Amino acid sequence: MAGGNVHNLINRKLKNRYLITQHLGDGSTATVYKAVDTRLGRDVALKVLLPHVRETTRKRFFQEATAAARLNHPNIMAIYDIDDDEDLQFLVIEYVEGETLSSYIPSPAETVVRIGQQIAMALNYAHEREVIHRDIKPANIKVTSNGTVKLMDLGLALPKEAKRVTAEGMIIGTPAYLSPEQAQGHSLDHRTDLYSLGIVLYEMATGQLPFSSDDIPALLLQQVKQPPPPLRLHVPTIPLALDTVILKSLEKHPNRRFQTGQAMADALSSVFKDARSSLAKTTEIKESDEDNPQPESFADTRPSRPLRVILADDHTLVRQSLISFLSEQDDFIVVGQAADGERAIQQTLEHKPDILLLDLNMPVKSGLEVLPRVRALAPDVKVLVLSGRDEDWYIMQALRGGAHGYILKSSADRDLVDGLRKVARGMMVLGDGVAQKVVGGALRTEGSVAGNMLTEKERQLLVYIAAGYDEGQIAERLHLNADMQTALIASVMAKMDAKDRHAAALQALRRGLILIDEVLALET
Repeated sequence: MAGGNVHNLINRKLKNRYLITQHLGDGSTATVYKAVDTRLGRDVALKVLLPHVRETTRKRFFQEATAAARLNHPNIMAIYDIDDDEDLQFLVIEYVEGETLSSYIPSPAETVVRIGQQIAMALNYAHEREVIHRDIKPANIKVTSNGTVKLMDLGLALPKEAKRVTAEGMIIGTPAYLSPEQAQGHSLDHRTDLYSLGIVLYEMATGQLPFSSDDIPALLLQQVKQPPPPLRLHVPTIPLALDTVILKSLEKHPNRRFQTGQAMADALSSVFKDARSSLAKTTEIKESDEDNPQPESFADTRPSRPLRVILADDHTLVRQSLISFLSEQDDFIVVGQAADGERAIQQTLEHKPDILLLDLNMPVKSGLEVLPRVRALAPDVKVLVLSGRDEDWYIMQALRGGAHGYILKSSADRDLVDGLRKVARGMMVLGDGVAQKVVGGALRTEGSVAGNMLTEKERQLLVYIAAGYDEGQIAERLHLNADMQTALIASVMAKMDAKDRHAAALQALRRGLILIDEVLALET
């Protein structure tokens, strides 16, 4: 074995125990072989350190064994031993039969979710034991024939108490999968792995990396500064919930990402669960006894997945403050921002958020000019005006232009969060100071002219819809069977020239046919 020729070890037996049978691959610091442990009669992998590597590399090699040996998880490749034979040092590792994750690029969303959950849970287990991987990438993840994930190569793994073996500020890892803090050589915690996992899942789902450049400095700069494009720009059929989960994991600041692997796994598990629950709930309502509806509690307005928000305000400080604040809430993710009205329209059409948070006073195009464009071109996007203008004219113009709500910038943070959640549910939101104006009569004038359009039963129906009641709750309170309710909804949609019941309720509010104080009374 003298001379340390690690490329000529086939049929050799190291330590009179490990019979090498096959060369599996080469890395920058080690060569990997398949071998038979003749003492235990099982296949293993041997990772043999290349000769003449730097001392820091040698220390990391030993660090891998120390870090990974404490981990015992079905989705983490086990390290059995570390040994040496003359001048060769090697790790004895679990032999995993399967393909690297590179073979799964691209994959259907269901596969991305299934594999992503396993990786996230493996990382959660390692992180709970204060081990950070630091080099999550497809080449370090294997998938067995039965679909089991095995996280491999903890060569960069860092136990919390380990002595640092790289110089402060040194970048280590694979550039395309580095977190922003890795790219800048900053100190790391476990959330760096969750960012890298986000890159891996992005590539699995779309077949492309979110950031790509042949120039490594340019690539690192993208990791630090450039927001990733939404996945649905590449593959429009990707579920919005999966797009949201992956983009949240790719937040630049660690505080805005998932804080644990468990949280990320849970979010992934809900990607298709929400859709199934919605279908099951619809079926259950249709099959339930019409005389005994089962109303649900609507007190908790927290959405089942993070809401995707675009911020449009010409004041940079305001936008940054809002981004920071919303990022602290688990149920929001900011997917875009704009400093002028034209950019707000472009961002909205590009990202198709759940909500556009819109200022009125902006350059190029004002918020009042943005509103009709967004309502026409992106009718599913809810628009919540956040403005310092409290004049009646601005409020009226915004509501007539299609805004789903109007909140003053002087409002409390909790009111903004509550407003965003309610708007997402299809409710009209008028903040403190705005509601009083509307209740005081700002919207009632038109109602006196058109009030006879609606029957009292139709009016009551629209009040309940605006307050966020579901069909079962409305049926119970208005004593309607399914056919009666369907006919009433069809009637008010026709009278309001609306595409759905929520739009009809909003139109009725804007025209003064129902009053905001009636709605607020039902919400309390």
